[in-house]
Amino acid sequence: MTHTNKLIHSTSPYLLQHAHNPVNWNEWSDEIIDRAKKENKLILVSIGYAACHWCHVMEHESFEDAAVAQVMNDNYVCIKVDREERPDVDHYYMSAVQLMGQQGGWPLNVIALPDGKPIWGGTYFPKETWMKNLQTVAGFYKQNEEKTTEYGNQLHEGIEQVSLIAEAEDKLPLNAKLLERGVESWKKRWDMKEGGNNGFPKFPMPVNLEFLLYYGFIKNDNKALEFVHTTLEKMARGGIYDQVAGGFARYSVDGIWKVPHFEKMLYDNGQLLSIYSKGYQQFKNEEFKRVVYETATFLERELMDASGAFYSSLDADSEGVEGKFYVWNDYELMKLVGADYKLFADYFSVNKNALWEHGNNILLRDFSDEEFAAKNNLSLHQLQIKVSKWSFLLLQEREKRIRPGLDDKTLTSWNALTIQGLLDAYKAFKDEHFLLLAIKNATFIKENQLLENGKLFHNWKAGTRSIDGFLEDYALLIQAYISMFEITGDDAWLALASKITDYTILHFYDEVSGLFYFSEKVSQSVLSNHFQKEDNVIPAANSVMANNLFRLYLINGISDYKTMIEKMLHHITPHFSRYPMAYANWGTLMLKQTEPYFEVAVCGINSNILLNKLQLAYQPNILWAHANSESTIPLLENRFQIGDDLIYICREGVCQLPLTSPEEALLLLKKK
Repeated sequence: MTHTNKLIHSTSPYLLQHAHNPVNWNEWSDEIIDRAKKENKLILVSIGYAACHWCHVMEHESFEDAAVAQVMNDNYVCIKVDREERPDVDHYYMSAVQLMGQQGGWPLNVIALPDGKPIWGGTYFPKETWMKNLQTVAGFYKQNEEKTTEYGNQLHEGIEQVSLIAEAEDKLPLNAKLLERGVESWKKRWDMKEGGNNGFPKFPMPVNLEFLLYYGFIKNDNKALEFVHTTLEKMARGGIYDQVAGGFARYSVDGIWKVPHFEKMLYDNGQLLSIYSKGYQQFKNEEFKRVVYETATFLERELMDASGAFYSSLDADSEGVEGKFYVWNDYELMKLVGADYKLFADYFSVNKNALWEHGNNILLRDFSDEEFAAKNNLSLHQLQIKVSKWSFLLLQEREKRIRPGLDDKTLTSWNALTIQGLLDAYKAFKDEHFLLLAIKNATFIKENQLLENGKLFHNWKAGTRSIDGFLEDYALLIQAYISMFEITGDDAWLALASKITDYTILHFYDEVSGLFYFSEKVSQSVLSNHFQKEDNVIPAANSVMANNLFRLYLINGISDYKTMIEKMLHHITPHFSRYPMAYANWGTLMLKQTEPYFEVAVCGINSNILLNKLQLAYQPNILWAHANSESTIPLLENRFQIGDDLIYICREGVCQLPLTSPEEALLLLKKK
């Protein structure tokens, strides 16, 4: 290769993809901003990620072109950013582009002043348009430096105003009616036939589904439960789900979950493990169980490092073609499946609903296995044997194809979501393998990403970590470690969660607003720090942190945490009724405070056996703790009695007389 730039030293697969562009790319750093200032040269920041299709297109059209590279190199200090490694940089420049009135997206391309303050930006640009824009902005800056600098300063101030909140808005009291108004308004957006929101594209939104399942359960809202069930069922049968190997793609471009944007992200699949496990507990739908097992197998087979770390994603493209790895023509299928082809084609809707473009099929299903077996005079067991055989044949054949690109970096936050998903799978199915995978990953993060004082790193690859953790890393790992304590009874995980919480409060908490900053308070950067409070595909870091504080308050009896939660919710209650889908994880916290919520402490030599019996059903309104010996943890302290297995049902630390029968305890919990 003729060209090599400074990205060759990166650990990010996305940045390494650009290491041989003729563009003189640099990684984001304070040093590169200082260089731009000294040279008084505009900065060009280009942000994307490894699984981004249009990022690849723009690289091929523009960044690999020598003439385009010369214009970029002559006029700009060029910086490439992996948005998954640097969500802080991405948020800052995305906010800028949106304030400019542009549509956000990736690749995100922004021109900034030498000090990093943005002045122009957009997303994907065709080659000729890109070159023209680069020359126009550079020329304008040379002729109008003072005016351009003034605009950049004003835009930076606007970003700060959008990103930061000095104090809570008008306070609305938290009550059940506020939640009910929010959900009732939300129902108008639901697609009750296909699941998800009305229209297209359709995104799996695990945070929303988690809240609505909890809401439907606790409020006996059958429409909410039906919506969640329909969404999970339709996704599991659609092309968005890999019918051969398990795992979900990022989203479907249509309104029926058929045609996915084919990349597979760890954060989606980790969270979908959780919601399908809980969905199985609530609805006892065997399809949901199958999804959990197949998705966990996919994660272990294709995204797990030998160390226990999980990688970030698989690309949508292979051989430069989106989805090529995943689709099938009928000739291939006929040859592979042989005598069973007619039944196979009917099962996966080949040449019917599954037909896509260029004669290819995206395998999907229109029926449950029970319906299909009955229709074809098969027993359910006979059908399942056939489906397993077909999947094995197709998986073997697919392994011969050129694979999509693998983003093999590890992100602490996404791994923490996956730990939680595996623990929820264990809770639902009591399969030790799920627990062992969770422990392996949780141990990896403890040993590689966590310092003695509670500080975390965000990224890891092949033994290298380089980026300080963001609030999402701290909040999601605390959540996972509290869950590890709930499931295993090992108080070492709780001690780690508490230590990380202490560090987070010290280094991220803002006393004025009562919220946590996204980056550490001491971070020196042109970037504006911000408070992430709106839930999206991944829950907002502040909403996760608030839920963590609630659980730790109940376990450890720290009343200050309850006060902090109340202050955090002042920012949310004015908005929830109007826009509940952006505050769903906050809604989960509000349900815990407006509806019956329990701590169940199980103490005795057989506490884990009792716990397994208690946890089989879906029970989102219970915090679990158990110990098989004396414990100093406040929720468990002085509750262990030698020779007895005791179940304590408590509310905010006040417990009823202990029970010995799991059946009796469950009956009592239902009556509440």
